[in-house]
Amino acid sequence: MKAWYALVAFACGFAVAQLWKFVTGVVSSRKQEKRDFKEMVGYLMRSGGMPSGHAASVTALTVYLGCFSGFDSPIFMLAVAFWGIVLYDAIHVRYAVGEQGKALNKLLEEARKPELPVVEGHTMAQVVVGTILGIIIGLLVFWLAGGKF
Repeated sequence: MKAWYALVAFACGFAVAQLWKFVTGVVSSRKQEKRDFKEMVGYLMRSGGMPSGHAASVTALTVYLGCFSGFDSPIFMLAVAFWGIVLYDAIHVRYAVGEQGKALNKLLEEARKPELPVVEGHTMAQVVVGTILGIIIGLLVFWLAGGKF
């Protein structure tokens, strides 16, 4: 079994989360008569939303590294620290910045100025679902790579 499967776990976590956002976005916009291609691609590239791609990808990486290297290994401890920073940022920092961006755009709208792009953060529920998804993906990639539990 190769260590580079850790990157596969990371990429799969992100891809599954973004695909989930794409599918739910397309289904929710089905009622619209006209679907914009740019909007459809936007669902794939969207930041924020359900589930958290940050949580899914970093959790999948961390779980895989724990299974591969051992849950008492230094690399797993490093991954847990990285996981904590990324999730804290997604929930607190990026969420606050997104809310501030929305408020700023309201002021710009009143002043008849062009809006700024707003990068959304995540709610706690979005991070929890992304984390659960990441645990499943990390374990699945470990198993598919030939790992034994």
